[in-house]
Amino acid sequence: MAAVVTNRRVILKRYVQTGLPSEDDMEVVTAKTTLAVPAGSEAVMVKNLYVSCDPYMRGRMTRHEVPSYVPDYVPGEVITNCGVMKVVSSGHPDFKDGDLVWGVTGWEEYTLVNNPKPYLHKINYPEFPLSYYTGVLGIAGLTAYGGFFEVSKPKKGDYVFVSAASGAVGQIAGQLAKMTGCYVVGSAGSDEKVKLLKTKFGFHDAFNYKKELDLEGALKRCFPEGIDIYFDNVGGAMLDAVLPNMRIGGKITTCGMISQYNLERPDGVRNLFYFVSKSLRMEGFLVSNYIAIYHRYEKEMAGYLREGKVVYVEDIVEGLETAPAALIGLFTGRNVGKQLVAIAWE
Repeated sequence: MAAVVTNRRVILKRYVQTGLPSEDDMEVVTAKTTLAVPAGSEAVMVKNLYVSCDPYMRGRMTRHEVPSYVPDYVPGEVITNCGVMKVVSSGHPDFKDGDLVWGVTGWEEYTLVNNPKPYLHKINYPEFPLSYYTGVLGIAGLTAYGGFFEVSKPKKGDYVFVSAASGAVGQIAGQLAKMTGCYVVGSAGSDEKVKLLKTKFGFHDAFNYKKELDLEGALKRCFPEGIDIYFDNVGGAMLDAVLPNMRIGGKITTCGMISQYNLERPDGVRNLFYFVSKSLRMEGFLVSNYIAIYHRYEKEMAGYLREGKVVYVEDIVEGLETAPAALIGLFTGRNVGKQLVAIAWE
């Protein structure tokens, strides 16, 4: 007889159309699950070790009349995102019991992954903290790498500005820019984070945007010669302030817009004419565009981590019951570094 175990899980209780979600919009419930996979299937049962908290999840908590690029969550069902897992039962020839993997999973103790390919990936560098596969060796890292090198297309000597620079993606994008020989400035929402940018991540300069009464002036102070590349994680007022400070032919890489996700009416941008007068280019992207280069990226980033060329900061909370608050904290800047939840220690 296959073992039956309790399975604590975080579900969405209701859609949140506008405003900041609350912990009460999610709920930790207890169910039961069988650890064995269905006979004859290629499914994989995993034990979840870490799950990731990411800003894009806010959009999945909203019911969209027109489908978004990623499916909405369903009230009453488990919340899903990327995580790090251990295989406990497998019907798939590529995965065996005990394998360490990362990929899409549930915010729960155990998840049955019915279609493990292409959603699960084996962990090839277990010498690093397993949690890194929710971040620098996973989707966040690939997002920074693909966005910066494939969209921004930097060259040595470029002036680069990164917003939300101490977050999961920003800290990597900034370090990659510095390795490329660019001059790098980041913005963050606290003095602690600004210090982190300059002392740990090696940014040339940084500022606390919450202390700046004039964002356009702050950027001019940091970039008297202007900005070649803006790696945008926030949108809104910061984007508007960047445009007058861009150099001729500058590029804006739109990775995210966390300042807009909880607004009923998104902020407008007033300085659009600079796209004409400065011949600017703005391009967004999805990390799924770069899944094909993941293994190349993983090998390259593992080398940077070994050599100390890239460092990574995580903010880890423990226990599924902490997950709702950790997710909401992303939108108030409570986290320092990549936010994730530890569910089990193998």
